[in-house]
Amino acid sequence: MPAYHSAFNEETDVRLIGNLSLLPFKTKIRGVAPIAEPGATDIIDETLDLFRANSLFRNFEIKGPADRLLIIMILFISDCLSKIAASRTPPTQIEATKLLNTLAVDSFPLPGDANFQLNAHYAAPPNRMEADSLRQYLVHARQETAARLVEKLYADGTGKPSKWWTCFTKRRFMNRSLGN
Repeated sequence: MPAYHSAFNEETDVRLIGNLSLLPFKTKIRGVAPIAEPGATDIIDETLDLFRANSLFRNFEIKGPADRLLIIMILFISDCLSKIAASRTPPTQIEATKLLNTLAVDSFPLPGDANFQLNAHYAAPPNRMEADSLRQYLVHARQETAARLVEKLYADGTGKPSKWWTCFTKRRFMNRSLGN
């Protein structure tokens, strides 16, 4: 069974930096990302939907620039779940929000940086200005993903993270992690 790919690979009117799509998404957080239509599915919804299925795969064939963004976001979700699982006691929803928001804005390597795990599959931004734009976009996407992930983790109302999400803590998509 093959891994699931992004439905946004065929989008033509999307800005690219290197070979990574900067897709629009719905957001309540102020940032640089283009805003998607309120009722439409965006890349973050798609990433959250495909995370559990795709995290079972060690290999992933990249079929377009949206798949590259999907990979980065899946690896970020994996790091978020690891951060929550690292707590001695399960964090409350408010604590998890603070924890993941801090993780979202922490420094991270970009494609082309020496310590970026997937440099073989990504083109480096052509100049410093494009790299700054990519970093701002990814920080915004990470913040929105973290906020939506917390909503999914605590959707059952028990005040504890869902075991159906935290059971994927030890799974590594493509046997990689964005964390250092």
